[in-house]
Amino acid sequence: MRVTPCQAALAAAISLNLLLLLLSRLVPPAPPPCRRPRAAASAAGVTVVLRDFDGPEHDVAGTARSFSSLPGVAVLVASEAPPYPPAALPPGVAVLRLRPEPHRPPPRPELAVGTRHVALVPDGARAAPGLLRRMRDALEGDGAVKAVAAAVGRRRPRCLELEVDVKGWTARDRAYRGVARCGALDGAPAVVLLRTRDLFSLPFPLARPVLTSLSFQAALRGWRFLLLPDSFPSSVPPPFSPLSALKARAAAEKRHRELMELFGVKLEVLPDGRRRWHGCTKETPRCFGTVRAQTPEYLLTGRWTPPCCLRALRATARHVLAELESAGVRHWLEGGSLLGAVRSGDIIPWDYDVDVGFYRDDLAKCRWLAAVAAAGRAVQDPRGFLWEKAAEGEFYRVHFSPANRLHVDLWPFYARAGVMTKDTWLGHAQDVEFPESFLLPLGSVAFAGVAAKAPNDPRGFLEFKFGPGAVERAEYPNPGVRRLEQDL
Repeated sequence: MRVTPCQAALAAAISLNLLLLLLSRLVPPAPPPCRRPRAAASAAGVTVVLRDFDGPEHDVAGTARSFSSLPGVAVLVASEAPPYPPAALPPGVAVLRLRPEPHRPPPRPELAVGTRHVALVPDGARAAPGLLRRMRDALEGDGAVKAVAAAVGRRRPRCLELEVDVKGWTARDRAYRGVARCGALDGAPAVVLLRTRDLFSLPFPLARPVLTSLSFQAALRGWRFLLLPDSFPSSVPPPFSPLSALKARAAAEKRHRELMELFGVKLEVLPDGRRRWHGCTKETPRCFGTVRAQTPEYLLTGRWTPPCCLRALRATARHVLAELESAGVRHWLEGGSLLGAVRSGDIIPWDYDVDVGFYRDDLAKCRWLAAVAAAGRAVQDPRGFLWEKAAEGEFYRVHFSPANRLHVDLWPFYARAGVMTKDTWLGHAQDVEFPESFLLPLGSVAFAGVAAKAPNDPRGFLEFKFGPGAVERAEYPNPGVRRLEQDL
């Protein structure tokens, strides 16, 4: 049988493939490259993040140089923009931009950290051989803590207990009586080491000031800090001019205020009892906008009236009540304000105004109400409170200030056949006529720090308006929008 050239070529190709297959089975595979995977190598170390630095006197380059010299330590400089003035960073130190920009991918700081542990290091700190490792060992050896801290320099942070009342917009610090496991740290710079997964489980992992931010978020989660006796050295800063020192303090205060605004904190109660306010004043607008459906916007977020607003309402109420009393105007607490007075002697924690009724016939006795009625426009009294006729109808308002419209509503009632009535009704369920006998004579209740005039039978008056059990049955003004039980 004659073999054609095509058949010969096909047979040769098959034979060659069989030979190659046989050789691949007999020859051992080449060994893998002699290098460890990048992720495994980095996971064994610590990533140092430099976040708290600011101003032209920053020491980012020196801090980065010191910590990057440690074996197994990666250094990241995290900032909204590259450090300025420009810093000569050591090789391998990366700058992580946190400010989103339309021409760049979104910042993902958690993807830039490849180690199991991360240390947040303040500007000016210097590395101490072995201390990061001891911090890491302490963290892994103590299941009761989520973070380990060590001071920077000679000053040690204060160990505190911090209670954050989200509903009340308030943070309360008190001194911690224990030894080292703190609820919060404050008062001096510190290096804080955490597990990377814990840091980036926080909603604001890199917010500044770092120590304050971590303390607030830790307090809300029940985390504890272990404060070691060891400390990191600190660089010797150049001497500050008085102007530079003033600017540095102003910048630090500004960052703290911005953090409190971010976290929704209007009041800090310090360990010594002093109060630091961050909310509205006479010079600023109130903390919430126009109220719709009897439900202020803060109720929809699960919060109650900000404490700065309650403070302003109390001040306005005391002022108005004193003016009416001194003028001989017959007046009494109305509606929800009387309800708060009977329950607790104060404004209801979620209320947003104060209601006072008065006899319309006595209007001319109050010089400010008479001035508003005569001038047909708002009048500001010497203490800065603004008196005006309400645009919604036949009643009056007294505002905390022209800028801050927290207010007391003044309702002019008059008697008709033994029944108290008025000319403007806003459609609230409790806004009804009532027997004048509740006011003959007037009584008194404690309210907002003073004795306020009230109906002679406050409970009976409230049950007449709100229904039986009104004092004990607490509820938001409009349960159809939000119920109190949702926030208890």
